[in-house]
Amino acid sequence: MTRSLHPLFQAIATASTEAALRDRFIDGVSEYFGVQRWGIYLLDDENHLASFDVVGVSDSFVERYEQIGRTVDPVLQYVLENHAPAHEELVLPMGTWKQSELYQRCCAEYDHEHIMTGPVVGNGQLIGTVHFARVGQTPAFNLHELASLGAVCTHLSACLAGLRKTASPSPSLFAQRLTPREIQIAKLVARGLTNAEVGAELWITQNSVKQALKRMFRKLEVSARTEMVAKLRDVLRE
Repeated sequence: MTRSLHPLFQAIATASTEAALRDRFIDGVSEYFGVQRWGIYLLDDENHLASFDVVGVSDSFVERYEQIGRTVDPVLQYVLENHAPAHEELVLPMGTWKQSELYQRCCAEYDHEHIMTGPVVGNGQLIGTVHFARVGQTPAFNLHELASLGAVCTHLSACLAGLRKTASPSPSLFAQRLTPREIQIAKLVARGLTNAEVGAELWITQNSVKQALKRMFRKLEVSARTEMVAKLRDVLRE
């Protein structure tokens, strides 16, 4: 008997913040889909990665996927075009997955035997994606699991839209949490500078930059540089 997704729907619907929403998805979804690796990626207004939460893969894989995999991912391209979930056997000719550029350049090293991706949407556009992977001798995703992922993505999208509508302070309010020096650091980070380059620009040590970023992340309630820049995007353009 197929396990009901309603407990997961309820957990998603009652999340009070975006961070809690991501945590509830990450903590609860794997047992319904039999996946060994999974994650949720959220985008900013310019379609760049704003935040991500993953299980089973390292940050280095995420970096490789962003640099190489995203542009050659046929499953993601289907999701982008149709705002509907897909897996590799749905979009590629039978038996060609392991010959695909995505598998050869990105997934083979991590033993991603099967993948499935779903959309997170808002205001008529894609604002994030959900990614699943199975490793080793595991079966491909089936049509029932594809439909179930579509239902989960519907609940994620609705909850995220509600949270952003009711509890999203303006970038200027976020900036008020930071000191003038921290704003300087954020502007340099937004330009793509490394910690060492930021330190050289401001005549401070690389460790001072690292510690400052940790404080800034806590103040802004973020976990990554890209997420910090996204929250401060309007202020950083000034």
